[in-house]
Amino acid sequence: MRILIADKFPETYVAQFRALGLQADYQPDLDAAALKDSIGDASILVVRSTKVTRAVIEGASKLELILRAGAGVDTIDVAVASERGIYVANCPGKNSVAVAELALGLMLAIDRRIPHNTADLRAGKWNKKEYSKADGLKGKTLGIVGLGAIGQAVAKRAAAFEMGLCAYSVPEDPVVLSALGVAPCASLLDLAERADVVTVHVPFFAETKKIFGVEFFSRMKHGAVFINTSRGGVVDQPALERAMREKDIRAGLDVFDSEPEGATAAFSAEIFASPNFLGTHHIGASTEQAQNAIAAEAVRICAEFVRNGHVPNCVNIERHTPAKVQLLVRHYDKVGVLAAVLEVVRRFGLNVEDMNNTIFSGAKAAVAVIRLSAAPPDELITEIANMEDKVIQVSAKAV
Repeated sequence: MRILIADKFPETYVAQFRALGLQADYQPDLDAAALKDSIGDASILVVRSTKVTRAVIEGASKLELILRAGAGVDTIDVAVASERGIYVANCPGKNSVAVAELALGLMLAIDRRIPHNTADLRAGKWNKKEYSKADGLKGKTLGIVGLGAIGQAVAKRAAAFEMGLCAYSVPEDPVVLSALGVAPCASLLDLAERADVVTVHVPFFAETKKIFGVEFFSRMKHGAVFINTSRGGVVDQPALERAMREKDIRAGLDVFDSEPEGATAAFSAEIFASPNFLGTHHIGASTEQAQNAIAAEAVRICAEFVRNGHVPNCVNIERHTPAKVQLLVRHYDKVGVLAAVLEVVRRFGLNVEDMNNTIFSGAKAAVAVIRLSAAPPDELITEIANMEDKVIQVSAKAV
């Protein structure tokens, strides 16, 4: 089985893929176009930043698993993968500390204007009078949007700076809020009004697209700080730029709405010219600690898949199937039983939405739970029940 690793990946862990019996093809410099030509007969594809497009997926006849060596999957066409029965998995939570550290670093750098200090020193300027002006983080209210693994890591570190903590998170977990000493906000706009510093830790999908827009920024305090280390697409960047001009909002961004695909490229944006802007190059997860943790998780996922077909952290399995009825078949554990049962289901024009089969100790009997698209007619139940050499008992109930 061939595994294609199409982004930079620690060499030690590439060797661990090979130890699983996989033919590891390490090509860290592929872009989306080159990936289409290189995917070939790969059964497993591992990516980090490289986009996995419809063309890539449709050109991969043997692809079974796409694994994102990171937390999000917005660079992968998950819908197309799902249409073709290809698993998509990720490695959530493994880069939480790295992203949290960068978020706190951006807050400090904005407050103390560290890059501006450095730029003046490099230019031969000493300006202690100017740079002695700073608010300080102690006592400020930090509003955390998204209280998942990264948001929680930020909260723990911000508490050490003696910041007040509030959060807006869906779903809201009262136990987590209490443990972290975080006050809940009734809405996103409520958080905007309360926070001196806002830090964003939400995934990017349809519901979060540009949720930080004109109304949100209009509710933020004058001179407040906005930090985004999640995804650029959650922010309406022109609206942020306007708030930076009109309300003196200071922004620390690690991500942008339109980023270059490659590791190096020409890149410019109007926001870069603002004196209130401080930015990094989408490096939130880019520490050795985080990359090793993610790589280890990627190997674990592949090991599970190779050994037993199970895919941990799969993001495109239907959690609620459209099944209407559950058919319960207790049967003898021997060749051809399930094939005979499914043939009856096929002839009656019903679709199997989900199915599992459990073997009892001694391997004499088993129970098959078959979830169907519609209620089976009595004739179907009777026909299966009459397979006396194969079936012990059959019943159906609504789900």
